[in-house]
Amino acid sequence: MLSILSQRTYRHLFLAQVVALVGTGLLTVALGLLAYELAGEAAGQVLGTALAIKMVAYITIAPVVGAFASRLPRRAFLVAMDIVRAAIALVLPFVTEVWQVYVLIFLLQSASAAFTPTFQATIPDILPDEETYTKALSLSRLAYDMESLTSPMIAAALLTVISFNGLFAGTSVGFVASALLVITSGLVVQRATGPQQGSVFERTTRGIRIYLATPRLVGLLAITLSAAAAGAMVIVNTVVIVREELGLSQTAYAIALGAYGFGSMLVALSISSILKRRSDRSALLLASGALTLLLGVLAILSFTMGFHWPLVLAGWFLLGAAYSLSVTPSGRLLRRSSNSDNRPAVFAAQFALSHACWLITYPLAGWIGAGWGQGSALAGMCLLSATGTLLALVLWPASDTERIEHTHNDLPPDHPHLQEGHQQGRPVHPFIIDELHTHWPKAT
Repeated sequence: MLSILSQRTYRHLFLAQVVALVGTGLLTVALGLLAYELAGEAAGQVLGTALAIKMVAYITIAPVVGAFASRLPRRAFLVAMDIVRAAIALVLPFVTEVWQVYVLIFLLQSASAAFTPTFQATIPDILPDEETYTKALSLSRLAYDMESLTSPMIAAALLTVISFNGLFAGTSVGFVASALLVITSGLVVQRATGPQQGSVFERTTRGIRIYLATPRLVGLLAITLSAAAAGAMVIVNTVVIVREELGLSQTAYAIALGAYGFGSMLVALSISSILKRRSDRSALLLASGALTLLLGVLAILSFTMGFHWPLVLAGWFLLGAAYSLSVTPSGRLLRRSSNSDNRPAVFAAQFALSHACWLITYPLAGWIGAGWGQGSALAGMCLLSATGTLLALVLWPASDTERIEHTHNDLPPDHPHLQEGHQQGRPVHPFIIDELHTHWPKAT
């Protein structure tokens, strides 16, 4: 898997991702401490609002940027977003009012909503081979898992010698380092040069319209809902289960999250070999079904036996493994369902729609847990995960092939697409939704 780091452009971009993730992890810790300094006992409310603002920024900004990203100089755009994020991180230590935190967080997360899907859409352009790209997805998942484990430890070490405001400087350094790595990557992606069609609204919603018109991506969205249900249960309620239900320490809380991350890392390391034996559809459905089953079993055990420390560790480890398998292959599906011009818009659509799922599951997991207990929260997330799994089974055809028989009655016989893409009257090109293919062919 590490062999792909010999490719210079990808190596620089991957390292840019890693340092930016570490910076983001430091920001998370620093933001919690800043919220406590400004709001005291109401810090949880401030953080909850900031999290909601983050999701709103992701959902609204990503599609807008995705509509125009293919026409922007990719390297310069990514660098600009890193610089914006670095500048905002430097301003955060000087805020004196909660509303200022909300404004700055919206601006910073808007820049992230512009950067992340554009960055993700760039990787398949520089790694066109599917097997190589799959390895890149595994490394990316591993980077996210490592960040969740290492950033709190780095922050804890830094806090022994500096105040929490210094963590914001660390965040800024991470974004600046990311920008420098992008600059030195030698990244060159051909910009779209043809005329833009449709109104601003049509271009802004293009990625989502392509996404929702592609059955395999609709199935992916359903599985994303299942993954978000499990992930939200872990992220929102682990602290309650460990500290309140079990009466354990903060260290135990970190260990529980570490078990979840460790499970995710193990699957990320083996995802390439898994996808050699299974299709994307079967792997994702297996993962979604496993998440549903695990949540259901944990709910039943919590009602009948109560929570026990070994059960939480084992359950969270398995949830992390299934979660990793449910999200890592998504880039392959997005790559397969878009061309180079539409790819940033489609990746932005996945970014926005996936965070819409999280916007549903985050508060739902918290409300059910607070109102009816953690067993009920597990049961509720199990039902939501099962809904996603069943929808994916129904909406994602089992016979999902790249080349699909279709006709173009609206095109003249001498149209270049018919000459190049339909040799001897049969399609020789992968079918994707674009300007010439606006509807998915009906199954025959």
